[in-house]
Amino acid sequence: MGSGGGGSSQPADTSTTVRYAPYIESKHENFLTTVYNSRVAVIDDSPFSGYTDIEVDDAFFGAGYTIASFPSLYDMYGKFMAGLDVEALWSQSFEDTINASVVGNLISAEGDLIDDEIEETSLPRLQTGMRNINSVVASTFVVGKSLIENTRTKLVAKFSADLKYRLIPMVQERWQTHLNWNKLVVGTYSEIMKLYFSAKTDVDEVNYAMAAKDKLWPFTVLDFERAALGALQGATNQKSDVAGASTSARVLSGALTGAAMGAMVGGQIAPATAATSTTAGGITTTTAASSGGAGYGAIAGAAFGAAAAYYY
Repeated sequence: MGSGGGGSSQPADTSTTVRYAPYIESKHENFLTTVYNSRVAVIDDSPFSGYTDIEVDDAFFGAGYTIASFPSLYDMYGKFMAGLDVEALWSQSFEDTINASVVGNLISAEGDLIDDEIEETSLPRLQTGMRNINSVVASTFVVGKSLIENTRTKLVAKFSADLKYRLIPMVQERWQTHLNWNKLVVGTYSEIMKLYFSAKTDVDEVNYAMAAKDKLWPFTVLDFERAALGALQGATNQKSDVAGASTSARVLSGALTGAAMGAMVGGQIAPATAATSTTAGGITTTTAASSGGAGYGAIAGAAFGAAAAYYY
């Protein structure tokens, strides 16, 4: 109380004590003691201390191999595509197919069959006819044999030309298959590299997260103790945990993984084809080149992978 004009008063100190039923306070005290004793026992015994980092190269390529064990994508492209001479490849395919040893064997076998026919049929008929007219020792007999041999040579040449002509589409197919194989090697190599770096991002994230959790373990234990202390007030359990990868990192990783898998699956469903031309009856039909389903699969896979990483 104050009097006169200049007096002042200060409010008395007040405090509020929240009490609970004795049996609740007793149980809570026992609970806090148990939590404290457990924290003291495990605070220096992190469950993450025994974690061994995953070596992404060993997990991805196999023991003893690293990313440095493989040539760069540029070197692979230079080996299979940039230095490729399509004309030299065509000449090699033509030589290996048209003049292969098996073709020579087929022509020789056809010549032997014609020789057998001549020896068994043509020559006996010629000799019998010449003998009937007493012209065996005449020049007519020699001319007749030369005509038979001339026919033999033409038949063998005709068979050889027809066989090699029919093999030209096989040359085209082998040449095209070789080109597509070179392209497929480079494409597959590129997808493997994408998948590797995507996996490396994920594995590094797990390794660093485990290391951080091990260091933060004493504080994590205190989080549980703090939650136990405020249990009667209905406190929520808010733990100090290690955040995962950032949204952009997860989306990038998901997109790379989805693109790699989509390209592989799409390439198997609809393989790439090269442009081809077919002539029949004087009419030339051209089939346009197709990139196959690898490109569409990569786009769709990247979209699904990025969406899944963003939302989940």
